[in-house]
Amino acid sequence: MNIIQYLKPSIGILKPILCSRHLSNRIKLASKMNLADQNKMAKRIVWVDLEMTGLDINRDHILEIACVVTDANLNLVAKGPNLVIHQPEDILKNMNEWCIAQHGESGLTEASRKSNITLKDAEYQVLEFVKSHAPEKKCPLGGNSVYMDRLFIMKYMPSLNEYLHYRVIDVSTIKELARRWHQKEFSSMPEKKFKHRSIDDILESIEELKYFKENIFKSDV
Repeated sequence: MNIIQYLKPSIGILKPILCSRHLSNRIKLASKMNLADQNKMAKRIVWVDLEMTGLDINRDHILEIACVVTDANLNLVAKGPNLVIHQPEDILKNMNEWCIAQHGESGLTEASRKSNITLKDAEYQVLEFVKSHAPEKKCPLGGNSVYMDRLFIMKYMPSLNEYLHYRVIDVSTIKELARRWHQKEFSSMPEKKFKHRSIDDILESIEELKYFKENIFKSDV
């Protein structure tokens, strides 16, 4: 009997065991890779910008919302909904003077007047987008003076607010600290365009934070 014939019965017995171990190792590897992906996703930033009829949370309303998700290093993961929300004429006519002028010039007032997107429609679309790119209660909200956006989200889009992490990354705070502690870098930062349309403001905020990352926060994330 040669060695192959001698080992055949043993190979038949060992084959299921070896296959089982191989499968177990593959599952463990997949689990580790999945955990690594989850950790990366948890470091993402959900950028939101709102345009409102004013800054009074007790009387003003949301006109426009846009959302973008970046990774921890501010690289674009996905650009989400950019929605103009319908508001009735009595709300549009009761905006403060600055909003009447700014939103009139940008075309947002007329766009809101003609829009058929409700507040609930907008919340649903943005929330579904965020769910597809960020784990629940893991990713902070990013933007400029984003605490104000958060107040309106808390009031008018509670489901979206609940899904996001309670922390925020406010680029305005970093800007104010740079003004005090890094005046050279502050004086060289990109000029704001003041378009006051949601998607433009988000992309501008991301570029501002990239500038601070490269010029002040110089170590890799």
